[in-house]
Amino acid sequence: MSAGGRGGSRAAGAESVRHGRVAAGLAELERWLADQVRQGLAVAAGHDWEGLAKRLIDAQAPGVAGMVSRLSRVRAEEGWPGRLLEEYALLNLLAVAYRRRAELPPDLARTVLIRVGFPVTKEEVLRGPAVRDVWHVLGRRDETQDRLTARRVWLRGRRTRRAALILSFAPQGQPLDASLVTGTAIDADLAYYPGAAPLRALVATRHTPAMSTEVSTEGPEPVPAGMTPAEALDEVARALAEDPWTESWPLVLTGVIPGRRTIGGLPLHPRSHDPWRLIAVSGGHPLTVAAEWTPAGLRPLTTWDDEGTTVIL
Repeated sequence: MSAGGRGGSRAAGAESVRHGRVAAGLAELERWLADQVRQGLAVAAGHDWEGLAKRLIDAQAPGVAGMVSRLSRVRAEEGWPGRLLEEYALLNLLAVAYRRRAELPPDLARTVLIRVGFPVTKEEVLRGPAVRDVWHVLGRRDETQDRLTARRVWLRGRRTRRAALILSFAPQGQPLDASLVTGTAIDADLAYYPGAAPLRALVATRHTPAMSTEVSTEGPEPVPAGMTPAEALDEVARALAEDPWTESWPLVLTGVIPGRRTIGGLPLHPRSHDPWRLIAVSGGHPLTVAAEWTPAGLRPLTTWDDEGTTVIL
């Protein structure tokens, strides 16, 4: 057997071993979830979620471990019983989908593997097809967890109207990628990570105005094209139908009036209640707002005043 053949056999063997560990870990998770439903949510305060998450990490299912780790935060939120039951349902759905992945459409099966924690390399993503457009940078949000800071930058294509998420990471205290500036637009090729509802992407190529031929770059539109709240809900529903584990999605709402608890009738995330800066820009008049949809409500990112000036929220 050639060296390449031996290497391929070892890789296949290692993958088979990992799948065995993941299957065992998720089987334990299914039993644990069944126990929680039998016992009822009233005993949720005493659960050892961190212990279960550690066992899932040992089972080489880090994606599922991350979902379990956040259960304690869900338990601390207002209206936690309904949210906790939703999280249990999503965890069970992921465990069952992994067990029956051979029966799923290829894109959904790949989504399940990624959600479980099987990695996708940048090289693989960049080998895939690229989407050329002028991308509006809608906003960004930084989160720090386990001494690592993650930056989420949301984009929308001017022509394709596609949503995109650019993720970057850095150790706590170290600078993050700041090349994507809120309120600007870039002419670029994006390569999307595989999945049933592609959202995360890499900037494969950035084009200068002189290089641009297929996409007009006479200057970014001051305000990106938006959608009504009903259209936004339809888009989110389509994303969830394709990937039920979607945790966030960028939206651009147009003609909406913000309130203390809602934007255009859509509920705000509890941590985004009373968006006084947004309300002040609106002055009671409709405007365009870029926001991050989450299951708990919208997180406003950016708005534009009457002169088209970007206002970061």
